Amino acid sequence: MSGATATRTLPDEVDILQAVFKSLAVGVVVCDQHGKLIFFSPEAERVLGMGPKEVGPAEWTAAYGCYLPDMRTPYPSEELPLARAVRGKEVLHELIFIRNHRQSAGVWISVSSRPVRDKEGAIRGGVAVFRDVTEAQNILRKNSAEASSTGAAEEPARGPDWETWLERFVRLRESNDRLLRAVEQTADTVIITNRQGVIEYANPALEETTGYTVSEVLGKTPRMLKSGHHDEQFYKNLWGQLLAGESFRGTIVNRKKSGELYWAEQTISPIKDENQQITHFVSVLKDVTELRKQQEQEFHLQFAREVQQRFYSQTASVPGFDIAGTACPAALTGGDYFDFVPQPDGRVCMVIGDVSGHGFGPALVMAGARAYTRAYAESEADLHSILNRLNRALAADLDGPRYLTLLLIRLDPRNCSFEYAGAGHVPCYLLRRSGQIGLVMESMGPPLGLFPDHEFSSSPVIPLEDGETLVLVTDGVTEAVSGDGGEFGADGVLELVRRHPQLSARELAQAIGEAVRTFSGGEPQRDDVTAVICKVSPTTAR
Repeated sequence: MSGATATRTLPDEVDILQAVFKSLAVGVVVCDQHGKLIFFSPEAERVLGMGPKEVGPAEWTAAYGCYLPDMRTPYPSEELPLARAVRGKEVLHELIFIRNHRQSAGVWISVSSRPVRDKEGAIRGGVAVFRDVTEAQNILRKNSAEASSTGAAEEPARGPDWETWLERFVRLRESNDRLLRAVEQTADTVIITNRQGVIEYANPALEETTGYTVSEVLGKTPRMLKSGHHDEQFYKNLWGQLLAGESFRGTIVNRKKSGELYWAEQTISPIKDENQQITHFVSVLKDVTELRKQQEQEFHLQFAREVQQRFYSQTASVPGFDIAGTACPAALTGGDYFDFVPQPDGRVCMVIGDVSGHGFGPALVMAGARAYTRAYAESEADLHSILNRLNRALAADLDGPRYLTLLLIRLDPRNCSFEYAGAGHVPCYLLRRSGQIGLVMESMGPPLGLFPDHEFSSSPVIPLEDGETLVLVTDGVTEAVSGDGGEFGADGVLELVRRHPQLSARELAQAIGEAVRTFSGGEPQRDDVTAVICKVSPTTAR
């Protein structure tokens, strides 16, 4: 770096350093190695009553009016903390009384100082830092005077006891400063009123919560926040409780400056003086409007889940068949759907479906699809006609990319047979008694709700034999992923059914759900998981 560059940089650094010192809440005085005073912070000038003077260390006592704690004896100039710092000594918490023509009443300061050294260790000056402790000293002297009047031994003006007391006082003031900063920066609104309810303090969070600035509420009462949601008796009881010295805790509906209502979780407590008389009230309130909305939504979701679970009939009573299903939504509610719909002629429709996505929206679509399917299954003779009507109804109802995959199977216990029709659903299976795949039930058209003019078809009637099993699942089963990225797949489902021929339909459906969760290794469930099992009973199979 060139000399010119160094010359330009140094003033900037000094300016920055001076700006920092000027912002400090303590007095700072700096001198060079010869005792020339070169810097006074604004707080130092305020406390001492004057700034730097063209005097040396020997004249500091006379120039600034420095006295020993007896308030009469001039402080020896060579023993002043800053003078000792220039000589290489460090001084901590030295008590000095200041009285001059600018500070005629006098102030007490607690001074610490230390030498300023260069990189080689040579003394280049000294710095003194001090606090105004007049308030603490006045309280101490008052207590000492009271103790003397009662015959107690007078405490010395300065000594270990005083230093301990002063240290406690300084810590208390610093603690109060931290508390004030915490109140100023907290996200909760804090309001302090006098006994009559007039607002004397509010923290900045008030504006975020209510829309009012602090200046707009000072001198007014919290009645400006009343929403009209609570009657006069409510407020009468509240004030009665507070004036009795008790705290109030509850949730209140308030009104913002904009007129918008909000829910506030509020605590109001009385503040008492040393005689236990109420002087003020402090209120801490938190806007819980969004939390209440979330709680209400969770309540409605839980209610919807309970309703949806009632949709899922665990079993169906059909002569010659053992039928059961299970569904485990990925959220409180889901879009998977299974149902058993009896028909007037004794046949039964088994339905399994999957609305795209999962959660509350798909659950609503599922509920509508269930109602449509039940209605059309009772009036339409052919499976493809049921799908055609259901497709047109959903296409009219659904908005955006939402759709429904569906597999519809109609069992006929009279001749132990079935037929099916599929709309975009994952393949489902007929397993022979030997465990071999007897039939893969592929879809015969796109998912429902996308193409309203599509015409679906259905399979012919298919006979069933002793010990055969229909296995129906949604893609939440086949597409379940393990920790290493592998899919559970149709093979995982069929292998489980093959290994446990002795299990009932209900036990098999539940085992499929448990196997999927185990396969996923405890990872959060990504999709709804649904399975329906229909086992042909040997006693009635043809």
